[in-house]
Amino acid sequence: MEEEEAEFGKLQGIPMRFTFQQLEVATEQFKDKLGEGGFGSVFKGRLGEERIAAKRLDRAGQGKREFLAEVQTIGSIHHINLVRLFCFCAEKTHRLLVYEYMPKGSLDKWIYCRHDNTGPPLEWRVRCKIITNIAKGPSYLHEDCMKRIAHLDIKPQNILIDEDFNAKLSDFGLCKLMDRDMSQVVTRMRGTPGYLAPEWLRSQITEKADIYSFGLVVMEIVSGRKNLDTSRSEESIHLITLLEEKVKNNQLVDLIDKNSNDMQAHEQDVIQMMKLAMWCLQIDCKRRPKMSEVVKVLEGTMDAESNIDHNFVATNQANFGIAGNVTSSAPPLASHLSGPR
Repeated sequence: MEEEEAEFGKLQGIPMRFTFQQLEVATEQFKDKLGEGGFGSVFKGRLGEERIAAKRLDRAGQGKREFLAEVQTIGSIHHINLVRLFCFCAEKTHRLLVYEYMPKGSLDKWIYCRHDNTGPPLEWRVRCKIITNIAKGPSYLHEDCMKRIAHLDIKPQNILIDEDFNAKLSDFGLCKLMDRDMSQVVTRMRGTPGYLAPEWLRSQITEKADIYSFGLVVMEIVSGRKNLDTSRSEESIHLITLLEEKVKNNQLVDLIDKNSNDMQAHEQDVIQMMKLAMWCLQIDCKRRPKMSEVVKVLEGTMDAESNIDHNFVATNQANFGIAGNVTSSAPPLASHLSGPR
């Protein structure tokens, strides 16, 4: 146990450390659960005047490794579009991360039309703001940190919204640090089915995998639906397959969120946003933009690439933009990565 505690003591640039008892008090014995994810549950609390969200990691599985990754990484980075880590607890078997509280919860609660979402659909202006906020987080991680950082799990559930509908990227448990001279990092498959770039089939990943996931999230935001929706007809289950069909038939307008009159009124602007998403969704990762270029397009200082491939469903491993001999048999369609596991 002393060895394990010493391991935490060696971490550089980490936030303040609290005892488990202090966080029990701050959360009133973990009374108010905000939600739960793959590695644990999140509870609402208060430290002094500050409202907090305390993430309590499960003891099983990869809790410790994910915990170390998250504390070390978030402790060293600060950006307005990345959720701030206040403090942590590493006491005996207890592992907690304490973040700033985001009152409007995660993005998925706001963009999907469903029976438990009673609020009005988001206006186009708000969706644009959220998309720009989301892009700025990974742009900082990829290009402005001492080390390149790939988030590797960008999805609506990991994008949190504050009182003014500003968006911040959260959940760095899967992130990967990459030396700037490394062109790619070989790693085990991680992330969330439905948001994985095709190159995950080869497990050779760069930060361009985040850009693919971002493109999918943009399509969900403008269409108001999940990228994987098994309640729909077979041909409409995968949003990316539908996108390929609609762009080839010049019917992108069909994908605009039909529950929002405001979205319909901004048809041409929404279609331009879809074109930016399609640039991010290129199967060949080398053809995707840098996230800083995405930000420039969103801010109107650069045009999106117009010469893009409208085939978004990978059928050939050579399309992925990754060198090396192909030793496996023919891979599944990229859309199968989006299928239920």
